Amino acid sequence: MPVRRPAVVLAAALALGLAAGPLGAPAFASPAAASARTAAGPDADALRAALAGLPDADATAALVRVGGSDGTWRGSAGVHDLQSGRAADPDARFRAGSTTKVVTAAVVLQLAAEGRVGLGTPVQKYLPGLLPPAFEPITVRQLLNHTSGIQSGDGFGDAFEDAYAHRFDSLTPREVVASAVAKGPEFTPGTRQDYLNINYTILGLLIEKVTGHPYAHEAARRILGPAGMRHTYFPGTDPRIRGPHNHGYQAVRRPDGTTTFVDVTDWNQADRWAAGDMISTTADLERLITRLFKGDLVPARQLEEMFTVPPGIKGADMSAGLQRFEYGGTVYWLKSGARYGYSTAVAATRDLSRTLVYSVNSTDAKGESMNPVAQRIALAALKQRDRSALAAIAGAVR
Repeated sequence: MPVRRPAVVLAAALALGLAAGPLGAPAFASPAAASARTAAGPDADALRAALAGLPDADATAALVRVGGSDGTWRGSAGVHDLQSGRAADPDARFRAGSTTKVVTAAVVLQLAAEGRVGLGTPVQKYLPGLLPPAFEPITVRQLLNHTSGIQSGDGFGDAFEDAYAHRFDSLTPREVVASAVAKGPEFTPGTRQDYLNINYTILGLLIEKVTGHPYAHEAARRILGPAGMRHTYFPGTDPRIRGPHNHGYQAVRRPDGTTTFVDVTDWNQADRWAAGDMISTTADLERLITRLFKGDLVPARQLEEMFTVPPGIKGADMSAGLQRFEYGGTVYWLKSGARYGYSTAVAATRDLSRTLVYSVNSTDAKGESMNPVAQRIALAALKQRDRSALAAIAGAVR
């Protein structure tokens, strides 16, 4: 179950759920115009332009919230679904992908503040027998910042057609971990950084062992509730998105060279669990990043872990639950995520002078290249001009 985005290899005989047709087909005849509330700071014209033309070949909808000390901006564009063509719901729920890791990290850091977990303590102490003797001691901190050396767990395949065929099947966290540890360590703990879901799957098991409660219960009690995230939840094995939501699609190239769009809205994400199965809204993710950075959810001492990249490791940019990105003298802390049909990101300066949350219904959310709509949003929201510098925000699936 590698988290790095593989190239999508399409099978010639893939059964398609939608008829082929250009984006100018009747389903797109009445695209929703972007709606927004402007204020002094964010560049409203640039943000509206970033959302113009949806739906298109790259995305069927986009939801954006920009905030900060100089004002706010809210916008949405695109369609709820291709069949009806009705306007996208600006308050829709969506698959938030790896932004789940921000919540998981916050729960672990709370447990550390309570003295129930030691960040420098080997995880083997809390989960005896989970890792075989071939693994050296791996600290909780090394799981948080992806320097554990544990290899990725297995899923149902990397190609879209393989994953799609198993979209209603389940893998338990224990099964995912077992497939990872069977491969042996990738490197000595603390010597490299390799961003993988498996680290946060194990942290989910740690949370359950230490608290005696299910991961979702602790995440809701400790983070979602206090942050006011009333529309966020963990679906477990339920493949549906409960409540209002816009459909997600994957673009598929047919053998005759035309493109069709497969509805991927319903999908069992249980194998992503504490690493990426959360369902949320842009408003809730904005509440999360704001309350977190203000120190309302994690005590100051432990919160520093979220703003600390492991020293002495070449190329390291991941902290506990976040990613450091610097450009033009400004440091942003962000987390992105993607599931088929949905690309999401949260980003903010530490002082919250600028915040950004977006959900883009990408038609190639697990592809190798940047989603152009997400790129335009990031450029407009963070007032950047160097496209290559924004790869960490708009392009990396984390």
